Amino acid sequence: MPQEPEQPGTPASAAHPEPDTPEPDTPEPDTREPDSRVLDARSLRGLAHPLRIQLLKSLRHDGPATASQLAQRLGESSGATSYHLRQLASHGFVEDDPERGKGRERWWRAAQEGTTFSRELHNSPDPAVRGAADLFMHEIANIHTQEVSTWLGTAREWPEEWAGASDLSDFTLQLTPGQLKELNEKIHALINSYHGLSVSGEDSAQVRLHTHSFPRRPTD
Repeated sequence: MPQEPEQPGTPASAAHPEPDTPEPDTPEPDTREPDSRVLDARSLRGLAHPLRIQLLKSLRHDGPATASQLAQRLGESSGATSYHLRQLASHGFVEDDPERGKGRERWWRAAQEGTTFSRELHNSPDPAVRGAADLFMHEIANIHTQEVSTWLGTAREWPEEWAGASDLSDFTLQLTPGQLKELNEKIHALINSYHGLSVSGEDSAQVRLHTHSFPRRPTD
């Protein structure tokens, strides 16, 4: 584990060198928010299954696919992917892609770009909802861990400019709950300002950004 920084707000670890060239100017803020599905108790219970979360992730990240293609991607049977895709569709998370489907071949696509999770679901009086909330959050954490591990294992396969642009850092701050909420809102606004940029060509790639922020109790 990296050593804790002596001063709050400094990186505890940084896995990338300082760039040799200046960073491009920050783009103008984009007021368009990503299309996101706000979870309620019913839709949370419909999504809170490990395979359904993986199916939705795959459709959002890798694009439309058939149940058979998703089965190959995820190492599952096509019967299992077909069943859980239909369950996701019944809750409005995925939908048919009519531009691709031909004959009996059914293509699926994600209905939204993202998912918004309310902390109120963790405090639901219904134990089934609380259990679904716990499963959902732990599966998302597992996905983040898998993605970071995949990057670390394949970083040398990417051009050096991508390795130099990547980041793996953590910080320690002393904040109030209100300050932490404000910080998260500013981080999300900055990330969303890049959402509407039209970037294409061989020098661009899909980029994954994870944000984790939470309090901790110091060890005695």
